[in-house]
Amino acid sequence: MAIDRRAAAETWLRTRGADGIDHPGGTLLAHLGRVRTLLAEWGAAGDVQLAGLCHAAYGTDGFDVALLPPDERPVLAEVIGPEAEALVYLYGGCDRGRTYPELARPVVTFTDRFGGGRHVPPESDLRAFMEITAANELDVVRHNCELADRHGAALAALFDRTRRHLSAPATHAWTAFASRSRPAT
Repeated sequence: MAIDRRAAAETWLRTRGADGIDHPGGTLLAHLGRVRTLLAEWGAAGDVQLAGLCHAAYGTDGFDVALLPPDERPVLAEVIGPEAEALVYLYGGCDRGRTYPELARPVVTFTDRFGGGRHVPPESDLRAFMEITAANELDVVRHNCELADRHGAALAALFDRTRRHLSAPATHAWTAFASRSRPAT
């Protein structure tokens, strides 16, 4: 019998309280579900969708609430599988201040905010990271006008600079957001 990892992940997120944590657009669980849906609409693979659904499990370098400490990675891997969990760790462990400036370079070096280590992820992991990042940030700016006003233009510029790592649907979504967000001249 095949495991329905999506249902298992949603149940796990509820048991960890994600449905009671405030987040732009309602709760963290609602946000995570919308991120997974965007990734599915963009044609992301199943592991990427699962990682998107659980991307905040260890907290992020912008959302300090963690559902699980990173030293308990096997717990999440049991629920969503090791490949999806590795993407969740890559996403949650990203030191954005040190990594984001690298994203447009030919070789991208990630800095891990949990331990400070640096590594060059495989292109497939980098692309998955960027898809999850694009879906996450798009959902946030769609549900919080203040954050959209404060960070939307910089995020749109980031995704424009890094479009080589993004799918066409993700690039299109951010291009559409940027064109709607520009003030009329």
